[in-house]
Amino acid sequence: MKKIKALDKAKSIAHLASEKKGDDIILMDMRKVSSICDWFVVVTANTSRTLNAIANTIQRKLSKENLAPLHVEGSNNPNWVLLDYEDVVVHVFRREVRDFYSLEKLWSGVSVKRYEEKCPEKTSQKE
Repeated sequence: MKKIKALDKAKSIAHLASEKKGDDIILMDMRKVSSICDWFVVVTANTSRTLNAIANTIQRKLSKENLAPLHVEGSNNPNWVLLDYEDVVVHVFRREVRDFYSLEKLWSGVSVKRYEEKCPEKTSQKE
């Protein structure tokens, strides 16, 4: 099986989150400050339903690439889900919880890449 680079995995996860209406998506380079993982992907979900859709989509799509999370936290929590993909850890937060934990400030010394690519809105075809 071909090993996917951590940054490529993080970008793929960010894209999947964006497809499911994830907002304010960032990739945090943790390589210089953590021995636990290389990248954090931090995503905001506007509703609990969106949070679950993002987390479930990431897990489902990556499983098709033979990538399963080592650990999942908060799958029954409507405010925060953590997916541990070994070299990439994904945090999907509701806005108020993300603001409270403020990972960007906690790890202020790391490089942050903002994921700007927005997935196009799906429109119905009516004739």
